[in-house]
Amino acid sequence: MNIKIQSIHFDADKKLLDLITKKLEKLEQFSGKIIDANVYLKLNNHKDKANKQVEIKLNTSLGSIFTEYVSDKFETATDKVVETLKMQIVKRKEQHL
Repeated sequence: MNIKIQSIHFDADKKLLDLITKKLEKLEQFSGKIIDANVYLKLNNHKDKANKQVEIKLNTSLGSIFTEYVSDKFETATDKVVETLKMQIVKRKEQHL
């Protein structure tokens, strides 16, 4: 799977990029039909504590899947987004059986 990560309004550190890559690669165990992933890391309104947004769009052989989450930490938002993607992958896989 090809993973493209873009950070908007800041420079993401290697530790965060590695964490996101590792979690996305684990999704392949639920569906080997993932073509690529586009990840957008955004810093929103700096006055709010929960200002870190993670958006992920997966392109699979069964179509595209998109989800996003906002939290006070990129790690927490990533966990929520990946969990949602996992559920959507499993659901689509069951529908196409």
